[in-house]
Amino acid sequence: MKVKAFKYFLSAFLALFFIAGQPPEFGQESNFFQNYIIPQPVIRVGLITGIKETTISSSSGMKVYEIGQEYRVLAEDAGEVVIRVEREKLTEKFVLLITQTTDSQEAELLAAELSQKLIGQVLVEEKSEAGLTVYQLKYGEFLTRGQALSSIQQLEELGYQDVWIIKEDINLPEPENIWLQVDHKLQSLSKKADLYFIPAFAQSFLSLNGRSYRGIFQLKNTSRGLTLINVLNLEDYLKGVVPLEMSPEIFNNLEALKAQAVAARTYALKNMGRYKHLGFDLTDNQSSQVYGGMSAEHSLTNRAVEETTGEVIVYKGQLINALYTSTCGGLTEDAENVFPGSPVPYLKSVTCTFEKQPEWRIETSLNYPGIRLKGRDISAEVFPLMASGMIPYEVSPDFYSQLTSGKEAAEYLNKISQIRKINNPGNSNFFESFDQINFVELAHGLVEFFGWQDNITFLILPSEVNFLLKNQNQNKTLKEADRKALAYLLQVGIFPGYLKDENLERPVTRAELSYILKKSLSWLEDLYHQGTFLNYQDGKIEVMEDKEKRRLSLSSEVYLLRNIEEGTFPARSVILQGGERIKWLENEGSIQLLEVIYPANTNVLDRSSRFNRWNVRKPRSELEESILKSYPQIGRLLDLKVLRRGRSNRVAELQIIGEKDRVVVRGLRIKWVLGLRETLFSIDREFDRDGQLSHFVFNGRGWGHGVGLCQFGSYGMALAGADYKKILRHYYKNVKVETIP
Repeated sequence: MKVKAFKYFLSAFLALFFIAGQPPEFGQESNFFQNYIIPQPVIRVGLITGIKETTISSSSGMKVYEIGQEYRVLAEDAGEVVIRVEREKLTEKFVLLITQTTDSQEAELLAAELSQKLIGQVLVEEKSEAGLTVYQLKYGEFLTRGQALSSIQQLEELGYQDVWIIKEDINLPEPENIWLQVDHKLQSLSKKADLYFIPAFAQSFLSLNGRSYRGIFQLKNTSRGLTLINVLNLEDYLKGVVPLEMSPEIFNNLEALKAQAVAARTYALKNMGRYKHLGFDLTDNQSSQVYGGMSAEHSLTNRAVEETTGEVIVYKGQLINALYTSTCGGLTEDAENVFPGSPVPYLKSVTCTFEKQPEWRIETSLNYPGIRLKGRDISAEVFPLMASGMIPYEVSPDFYSQLTSGKEAAEYLNKISQIRKINNPGNSNFFESFDQINFVELAHGLVEFFGWQDNITFLILPSEVNFLLKNQNQNKTLKEADRKALAYLLQVGIFPGYLKDENLERPVTRAELSYILKKSLSWLEDLYHQGTFLNYQDGKIEVMEDKEKRRLSLSSEVYLLRNIEEGTFPARSVILQGGERIKWLENEGSIQLLEVIYPANTNVLDRSSRFNRWNVRKPRSELEESILKSYPQIGRLLDLKVLRRGRSNRVAELQIIGEKDRVVVRGLRIKWVLGLRETLFSIDREFDRDGQLSHFVFNGRGWGHGVGLCQFGSYGMALAGADYKKILRHYYKNVKVETIP
């Protein structure tokens, strides 16, 4: 029976390897192993090489087979397998002694009962002690005492409190030094054998150290040590690649993700068998494509894979090597200037722009008041209060320079309490008895209203109160509670700092009250929605908020803010091209305030990437230390000299000048040696007072290698209305998108 089973097993696997080696055919045939179906094409992904210890589990059981000179079924329905490679000969194991009894029937009944509750078999072992026969209930075989300890808790939960860990000698044959712990049972594995882990059911999945995967696992000895391989369908593989190479949380556009899916599929097929000498096709890291299995999957990227099933990119009928990069900095590069080898006709430098880049102008009919505080315009800071109805909208700038009344202050606080209540706010009517309020009264009232009594009691020291109020003439006549309140509000920045040197008994202006209320509302940011601007049409804007597209009304009397590098400023109009980050306040689906967070001032499609431009300043000694790891012969670092740039102005050849030697570094190796994000950079130098070179300053653009598809650029094209095929034809020259039959 064993011989027959092995012949069936062997023929099935020979079929799997033979079919997998043929040109890919989507859905034409299926490969299967022990009735487990893997539709074509099949890919083999190396998950771990050089395993020392790892754990494999299954969602609902797995079969474990050993294939070597003999065929062995190690488990029919295992829940967990621990793999451990021992350098030294393993001579001991650890077992849990649950209990012991002199009644053999009682022992067998207990064992049968526990076997239903525990993973793995509970054994009854007969022993003689001082002429008395006892029956011991033992559970598990563990490689370490720590593993045994972790299982004691489960037994304690079942009511067994006095569980002992006992150490026993290994009595299993040990041809090599690989050990498996299958459902707490130890077994040795020959180095000449392969191990296969197969989910027990079609809908089951395997897990490696807590991360879930589709398909099956193969454990194989290679020149790099014990290697675990994930064997699965190509389309299932892509579902674990696309979300890690192009996050749907950031690139939340289906067309951009479809372009990535087609590029990733083409790359995988083109590079199939790249690691054949190790028994697999691709790695699960950046050496190939980042792959995270089922645990990485996302509904939007799954859809992108499914809607492009079988589609690949070809040049003159042949699969292309579909390289892609995160951020190209506005221009991609010819492949030969980054990677060694001959020019590649489809991997040529292209601009990261789109001829049909749309623009939307949003305008407001509001006349903004000029709200100034000590000469500084604070309109942008208090607009959220106006948009939320907490303070009134008034056009005249004189309105805010006038003094405020106690009645107004009470009205503002009442409106605030309708939106958010903190610490069961006190009575705002405290202010109504004052025709005008000063800063002492305002501090007292705010502490009462917001319930900040503990803050002023416990969070400011007497010495700090004296320090902050030392310039106040009325300091000594103020009540202690008022002194603490004033000092606390000055210290935390709710009161503007200039008040330390002014008379705190003078009246408060409306501008000052507005500013202080804004600073008091630490929760104001909670009212904002945040997302990505998509388009504007018929008085409505389309945004992506979290994972949801929304269309929101936009009033002609909307407050507009422009957020740029210099700060946030009121705007009469804003121009958007799609992809900008935005914040907004809304009421019943209508936007009351819109803040546009502008990326770098450029028209390039990858402008939304924070790596579109970057700056790195490195001490000469630090850079020297990095360079010496690759070129120890150069000695002390003296200078860097760009010898040649590519079509995108990336550094193609760099000379490193040392005290003892000079070396020329080319292509992608430049960024590795210098420890930079990209090779598109310029170099500035700083010198100390003695005229000695102290620092190198790299001003750069981009992140990655700059060849092929620009991921941020493709996202920009998609937002501008391009479909995935147009995106691919833009970044890969003279190619076609075809479907493999």
